[in-house]
Amino acid sequence: MEDDEKPIYFHEMELDDRILKAVEKVGWETPTLIQEKAIPLILEGKDVLVRARTGSGKTAAFAVPMIQKILNSKQVSAFQDVKALILAPSKELCHQIHKVIKDLTLKCSREIKCIDIATQEELDVQKPLLMEKPDIIVSTPARCLQHSKAGNLDLKKSLEILVIDEADLVFSFGYENEVKQLLDYLPNICQSILVSATLNEDVKNLKKIVLHNPVTLKLEEPDLPPASQLTHYHIKAEELDKATILYVLLKLHLIRGKTIVFVQTVDKCYKIKLYLEQFGLRTCVLNSELPAAIRCHAVNQFNQGVYDIIVASDEKALDQPESASLTADTNKKKNNGKFQRKKDVNSGVSRGIDFQFVSNVINFDFPTDVHSYIHRAGRTARGNNEGSVLSFVSIKESPLLDKVEKHLKNGDDDISIFKSYQFNLSEVEAFKYRAKDAWKAVTKIAVREARLKEIKQEIFNCQKLKSYFEDNPNDLQVLRHDKALHTVKIQQHLSDVPEYIVPPTLKNLAGIGSKNKRKHEQSKSSHVTSKLKAKRSNPLASMKFENFKKRKIHHKKS
Repeated sequence: MEDDEKPIYFHEMELDDRILKAVEKVGWETPTLIQEKAIPLILEGKDVLVRARTGSGKTAAFAVPMIQKILNSKQVSAFQDVKALILAPSKELCHQIHKVIKDLTLKCSREIKCIDIATQEELDVQKPLLMEKPDIIVSTPARCLQHSKAGNLDLKKSLEILVIDEADLVFSFGYENEVKQLLDYLPNICQSILVSATLNEDVKNLKKIVLHNPVTLKLEEPDLPPASQLTHYHIKAEELDKATILYVLLKLHLIRGKTIVFVQTVDKCYKIKLYLEQFGLRTCVLNSELPAAIRCHAVNQFNQGVYDIIVASDEKALDQPESASLTADTNKKKNNGKFQRKKDVNSGVSRGIDFQFVSNVINFDFPTDVHSYIHRAGRTARGNNEGSVLSFVSIKESPLLDKVEKHLKNGDDDISIFKSYQFNLSEVEAFKYRAKDAWKAVTKIAVREARLKEIKQEIFNCQKLKSYFEDNPNDLQVLRHDKALHTVKIQQHLSDVPEYIVPPTLKNLAGIGSKNKRKHEQSKSSHVTSKLKAKRSNPLASMKFENFKKRKIHHKKS
């Protein structure tokens, strides 16, 4: 690709007017680089291997030409058949893909039908939907194989397009056998598309068995957006200091906008939630054990600005899918004297979930490898938006930070990727005393009780109210996922921050003081609105102390 090559616009790609109107409605002004290159190739009928980083618009790159080709075939086809199959490794990603396709077929919804069969429903419940032969089916490999074996799905003669999204995760999520078996139920020759963020050995193996003389689109781009769009910070801190800093940053509103806090395990998610509850800070946990519908609803509410802080975990899903996969089953089985919860193999957090307009990613626990860091950081600074990643790094985690920085530098030693985010703990000693008491109050028993309580509560909502919410979808907004769990005794005074414990240098930033206290309380009521307006800014506000050197991070508008 030449630098001076003229870009191609959507209306120059010979797309149907109904697709162009839908593209305009979703707000896509011009195609991204991967869309510009992939759409014409797919329209030509070529097998394509697409490699592009997270947030580059890969879903639309295959969805737009797929819809166009189906509309073309409708003009000559006399029968309704399944024309396209999209496989993805997680239920959340299937839900996301389905939503994108629904948006793109808004003006041609009568002509093109798309269903998502990756949900937890029984096969017999989904069978009537498959009997109608929708044009596009979105599924996980395991679910599609189940329907094929049950005789609910016959793709041998009708399928024209096969897409495997997040192809680098399909095998690592344990779907290798399912994919190989599923190929026996598919046509020997059909247009195939692999989409991936990386080109690892799993993708190469999948390429050999799925693609035929493919065109490989490997964009020459970094793993993450440039420093002008995504800023990386780190703080050297141990566990209690991490908790204190997190408390101060959130309570004094020193970071602005939507924030995702990443930890290593689901138990740690609930520890953070219960810890912050004691200070009146409401958060939502993205619990992998809950049904996919609930997880997707939680993410949708987060995207809509219902709440601004979500706590999520990787659970080493990329390395140990068998032990890290997640499920809605709340039964516990005993193993070596310990109770272990079953988990669902069709879920992933750091990838496969469409978080929108995230301003900050906070790594409370530093990721265990380079790819996990890249995928976490990829939740922010998507499209043309700006964002920040703030990582807490303990002594044991320092080697991991060095590996990530070395990878991101890509051999250029003159580039400093991580900026030091100085934080003077002695200035907030009173906060540290509170944080210590609150952190110790969250015991393992409290975490276990909170985890089980939310599972029971959410599954009850999901099952008992399902039919009601189908008839009254607007009432679904009443269900919030950031409610307090109350498995730790709440001391009301902790939710208030007395003026005397706030350092003078922070009072203006936090909006605390005798003159502006009333103004701060009034502005609090419009907090969500103001954050949504500022969602395109780089909101990670830094603490500025007078007694040591620290450069303030200014907000930038994209």
